[in-house]
Amino acid sequence: MAVHEQPRRSSGFHLPSSRGNRTTSAPRSAVSAGTGTSTGRAYALASLRLLTGFVFLWAFLDKTFGLGYATPSGRGWTDGGSPTKGFLGSVAAGPMKSTFHSWAGDAWADWLFMLGLLAIGLALVAGVALRIAAVAGTAMMGLMWIAEWPPARHLADGSPSMSTNPFVDYHVVYAVALIVLAAVAAGDVLGLGRLWARLPIVRDHGWLR
Repeated sequence: MAVHEQPRRSSGFHLPSSRGNRTTSAPRSAVSAGTGTSTGRAYALASLRLLTGFVFLWAFLDKTFGLGYATPSGRGWTDGGSPTKGFLGSVAAGPMKSTFHSWAGDAWADWLFMLGLLAIGLALVAGVALRIAAVAGTAMMGLMWIAEWPPARHLADGSPSMSTNPFVDYHVVYAVALIVLAAVAAGDVLGLGRLWARLPIVRDHGWLR
């Protein structure tokens, strides 16, 4: 007589598998960490944008009203002073020394310089038109770098230039910061970048972004 074993029935009760919990919690942790890193990066870049924008705006305000810092009181633009005469007139090294001397104090140079400071500063603080600000700011920093001419060891009168680095100075750092801020659309956080990007003219012309 053949004996057939009855199949064992499962009780339907299973202990929770810790392996399954680990596999489901790991992706969640990774996503959470990635989101936190992205958010931190976005706020760090936004902070850099705001601080850089304030540098340009402060330079504009100080040169316009003579706040007593880089521009002495009573010698601001509104007082009849020239924002470019002192800086360009004192250029003492570099291949464009005579050119800068001829530009110093000219009305067109004053207006172009001051409008550049104001426009770049406002764009950075608001987080809009960062690509235009990057191009204009890089051009301005490049001209100022040439005016100071860090590669020179001595000035025209033979005195030491006191240059600390023949290639990289704060003008180069500002220019690179502007390019990075525009490249990563840093105006979307703590700024009006998203609203600006939705404007029809900005959507149709990416260079306005």
